[in-house]
Formats: sequence, C-alpha cells, structure tokens
Amino acid sequence: MELTSKRRAYLRKRAHDMDPLVRIGKDGITDNLIQSILDAIDSRELIKVKILQNCEDEKQEIMDKLCSCREFQVVGIIGKTILIFKENKEKPVISLELKGI
Repeated sequence: MELTSKRRAYLRKRAHDMDPLVRIGKDGITDNLIQSILDAIDSRELIKVKILQNCEDEKQEIMDKLCSCREFQVVGIIGKTILIFKENKEKPVISLELKGI
C-alpha cells in the first residue's frame, strides 16, 4: 500500500497516544532489533520505535537503515521517535481505515 501524505497524517494521528514498543540503544540497528520490530508489528500494523540517548548513531542514519528494510514502511520521525507501518493481510484494522482515505 502506498502511503500518501493524507495517509501519513492519519497514521501520525493514530500513533499519538501509543507508547514505544521497541527501543534503539547503544548497539544501534542489529538483526535482532529488526526481528523484534517485525514481531511487534505483525499484529499491530503501527508501532513506535524510540531512539534512546545512549544510541551512538545519528537519527538520520537510523532512518536510512530502517527505510532500506523492505518488510515495513517508515511513516516518519518525530523527535527521536520513529513511526513504522506494515499492512496486515490477515486481520487488517488500520489498513482498512487507510484504504478509505
């Protein structure tokens, strides 16, 4: 599903009250971190990823690494929080709402 500007705005609005499920620490982006993102996003479709203060990578580097992963889409970054979306084909909730936009 292509994320237009209206869909991105809707996803940012939906994620406003959510708590970050995945945190990026001093190790930065690793295969284990990507796997934990995929595990968390399977049922939820939309998650927040928080970049902690002890992370040595710049947030733009982290964004670029996450954008290179083709299994999910990066909605955007707000401060040190990254929003990630992946459409759930089996039990869509947010995806159905997005298709109406």
